[in-house]
Amino acid sequence: MSFFGKNIRKIRSVRSLSQQSFAELFDLKRGTLGAYEEGRSEPKIETIIKIANHFSIPIDDLLTKELTVNKLLKFKSSMITDHEEMVREQFAVVPCIVHSNSNDYKRYFDKEDFIKNMPCLRLPISKETNYRGYTVDNLEMSNHDKGLFPKDVVIGEIIPKSGFKKLDNGILVVVIYQDQLVLRRLYITNDTVVLRADHKVVEDIKVNLKEVKELWRICYVFYHRIPETGDGLEEKLSLLEQEFARLRSKM
Repeated sequence: MSFFGKNIRKIRSVRSLSQQSFAELFDLKRGTLGAYEEGRSEPKIETIIKIANHFSIPIDDLLTKELTVNKLLKFKSSMITDHEEMVREQFAVVPCIVHSNSNDYKRYFDKEDFIKNMPCLRLPISKETNYRGYTVDNLEMSNHDKGLFPKDVVIGEIIPKSGFKKLDNGILVVVIYQDQLVLRRLYITNDTVVLRADHKVVEDIKVNLKEVKELWRICYVFYHRIPETGDGLEEKLSLLEQEFARLRSKM
């Protein structure tokens, strides 16, 4: 008598998998899997091998022994832990600046131990890129009802100092200089960095390029609310302004 049906039902229970999810994992129909579990049908040898290999269970044990939950948890050290770890590994871990740690980040941004203990976001983005997250806490990058508002989150790629001058004018950046951390638009002329807010009443910040301690190029934005969509006219005008500024910087 084969214990295959009972064992795969127990595996599903341990892994919290529905019949449909388990069937899709091995290119089976849900009805076929149900027939296996109820002992109304026997699987092909190819299917047995796939399932045994996937869960690192000896084929002999899968077919001839009624596996206990404890035994299942011992395979691959821990079936649950390994599954969770496998899911985590698909996401990049992004240290995130929030209100409570922003002052400390300005002092310890280059300390590995501090970065490791920061709150983190797990996102399906490249794990090869060095990212930072920042929670917006002011209205400087808002313009009427558009732009970035408090509790929005931006994700930026850390740019090495050798790459600062290669960045396009007008891009959104987070910059650390002196004892300040700001989210602004970047404009560089020679060795002068201009950090410009989208809010019209906020004055530009001008610093020497050498004063910039860290700079991230913003790649992703997560809004705390659903932003309104317009006809794109303001975005087009903004792109034109950026292009004019770039041309002026080359003259």
